[in-house]
Amino acid sequence: MNWIILIIAGLFEVGFASCLARAKETSGTTSTWWMAGFFVCLSISMYLLYKATQTLPIGTAYAVWTGVGAVGTVLVGIIFFREPADFWRLFFLVTLIGSIIGLKFVSSH
Repeated sequence: MNWIILIIAGLFEVGFASCLARAKETSGTTSTWWMAGFFVCLSISMYLLYKATQTLPIGTAYAVWTGVGAVGTVLVGIIFFREPADFWRLFFLVTLIGSIIGLKFVSSH
């Protein structure tokens, strides 16, 4: 169950990074709403990371959390922000995904 909580925490990390990007692109009230979304996603992400570390090793949990967040944020950037999707970027994204899966399999929990 804590692995699911950890993955959800990573997805909320994607949420706060995406909100931060949108806040940067907007101004006024719209930017304020994106920043509010940033703080909500940040709070939820940190709380879920904390819950997951109650039973998972901190090093593994943190690496998976940042990995899920990084992969998700890159994908959001490619899909929604028109960031490049060249071979090397996708190659290293796949190696990161492989590393996250590897950490899950070698974890004792």
